[in-house]
Amino acid sequence: MDAPSHHAASAIDPTLLARVVKGDHQAFSQLYDQSSTLLYTMALRILGNRDEAAELLQDVYLEVWRKVARYDVGRGTPVAWLVTLTRSRAIDRLRARTARAHHTASNSADGSLTANIADRNPGPFETHAGQELRGLVAGALSGLPEAQQQAIELAYYEGLSHMEIAAKRKQPLGTVKTRIKLGMAKLRETLRHCWEQGNGQ
Repeated sequence: MDAPSHHAASAIDPTLLARVVKGDHQAFSQLYDQSSTLLYTMALRILGNRDEAAELLQDVYLEVWRKVARYDVGRGTPVAWLVTLTRSRAIDRLRARTARAHHTASNSADGSLTANIADRNPGPFETHAGQELRGLVAGALSGLPEAQQQAIELAYYEGLSHMEIAAKRKQPLGTVKTRIKLGMAKLRETLRHCWEQGNGQ
């Protein structure tokens, strides 16, 4: 029953962004409705703070409204653009916070984040479908080999660069890059399978 909202973000029509470019407030509202749960969940995973994630989301949509004309259909789907923008801004904020805190809590990240993703209380932007999506991501992550899981968590949820992960794990840079690439490919395949199942219902 929740399938339409569950897969709304992955099905954003590029023509919707074209309408937003023209200043269509209704199209912008529709874009927000289709993508906010996914983007909020990602911001929350990276930042670990609901208020900060909600604040970041406001900044992201303000930037989308101002910069939507720069979106290039040839460089990826609308949701990929929104996810990249959100992740980039969240990591910028995380790095600024980390610099202020002098890395005091960085060592606690060695524990698995998949449990945190699945167990966090719903935030103000989350619906039942959003919680299901979060559960799917957590399940897909937990199905990866531990080395790939840790590399992805450090890269996408802590915002570390590949070189920083290699130094932290005392592993070759090429190994880190390969693990992230393989892990992300497996995640995409797993989640695509789930989306296709939902769309077929």
